[in-house]
Amino acid sequence: MPSATPRSALTIRPRLPPAPDQEPPPRKLKHRPCTSLPDNEEFPGFHHFPGFQAVQSPRSAHERPAKRPMPSPNKTIAVVNASGRQAASFIRVASAVGYSVRAQLRNLDGIVANEIRSLQNVTVLVGDLYTKASPKDASPPLGAKGGHPNIGVNHELIAELFRGAQLAFINTTFWGDEIAIGKALADAAVKANVQHYIYSTMPNYSLHTPPSAPKPWPSLPLWSSKETISQYIHSLPTLAPRTTYLYTGIYNNNFTSQPYPLFCMELQPDGSFTWQAPFHPNVPLPWLDTEHDVGPAVLQIFKDGPQKWGSKSIPLAYEMLSPLEACAAFSRGVGRKVRYKRGDIDIKVKIPDGYREQLVALEELYELGKEDGNLQPYYFGTRKLEERCPEQALALWEGPRGLEEYAREVFPLEEAANGATWMNEGEDVEGGYVEPGAAENEDSDDDDDGLVMGGGIGTNTTGENTPARREERWLA
Repeated sequence: MPSATPRSALTIRPRLPPAPDQEPPPRKLKHRPCTSLPDNEEFPGFHHFPGFQAVQSPRSAHERPAKRPMPSPNKTIAVVNASGRQAASFIRVASAVGYSVRAQLRNLDGIVANEIRSLQNVTVLVGDLYTKASPKDASPPLGAKGGHPNIGVNHELIAELFRGAQLAFINTTFWGDEIAIGKALADAAVKANVQHYIYSTMPNYSLHTPPSAPKPWPSLPLWSSKETISQYIHSLPTLAPRTTYLYTGIYNNNFTSQPYPLFCMELQPDGSFTWQAPFHPNVPLPWLDTEHDVGPAVLQIFKDGPQKWGSKSIPLAYEMLSPLEACAAFSRGVGRKVRYKRGDIDIKVKIPDGYREQLVALEELYELGKEDGNLQPYYFGTRKLEERCPEQALALWEGPRGLEEYAREVFPLEEAANGATWMNEGEDVEGGYVEPGAAENEDSDDDDDGLVMGGGIGTNTTGENTPARREERWLA
């Protein structure tokens, strides 16, 4: 790219170095020296102290001492589900500043898995955290909880993962029996004498129903497992005081124009977007750019250590935005109208059975606040956690990427990676408003093979056709 600086016809002569036998002129200080000691003799009241010698800044590059090498943290961190959004965000940051990372990956498929494998200071262990009695056995259903005699826990891989680890960042997922795997990971951390254990959890809403609620809050199947694991960690006397519980907000990165349920930004014929979801339009929700902000925040928790965060819960969210406010921010980012339509979760693609149950329960949960937003359950389960957003997160990491910036800088890139072309068309409008809701059409599991739920489940899936959303990143 040509320089914007105008050129000059004058010849620029290099400054000649001083002659070797020429003494450099004495430095005249314009301001008082930056020291707690008295000033030098150019200022009144100066006294020489035995053994003290003023240090002058070097005048040229060859006089400067060599830079001291940055000390590398002498710590090893165990991480599971390393291609997930939370884990990958953390591994990028931790490995970059010198921590050694032992990262478990289900396989090496996809862009993120290959990126993690290529990072310095990262040792990759490839394999599932669950075992099958026979290779011919089918993989366990999504969110399996016991009762599967042919499905077990891969204790050998877990033991190897924790070998030599002093720290652990654990975000369990629905692959296999999540509760059994979560307990096995905690037991392995105890055996390895892990100094600080950060567990990414979510609430079991049925355990947090306030006495004033008109009816019990339903639990979400894929989240209730996490609270069960948290309770198990609480029961371990050596691990509990060394554990921090991390609650993560709604991922900015969940949004897509592809017809995935719950966070589909559906492209309209006029170039605008519509987001349909069951959340009350005016009740704030916690938001988080997972890939950008989880890594530095979790790293700071490790730096502070269990002496500050042991047995504590941290709500990690950098914005509290209602769906209307979220659409307005998204609209400013993409430069197009973004409408919010409160309604049922629209399922237009094939999804795993376990995730379907999760969405049904989520609809039931947020139906409680349909008429009165004050009755909508807290996203993190308790008011106490949500009242600490976003201040507690900002105390850990002050450089977050908000939803507007995500929509402007990242969303178009992810869309392009998934084959979308709308960003190449001109549109310059903004706004976020409610469109009157309409009942969802009856669910249909017809033979629509054009788009299947992402995540690399099986072959010929959307995970292969949309590289930005391979592996389990869309739920982890």
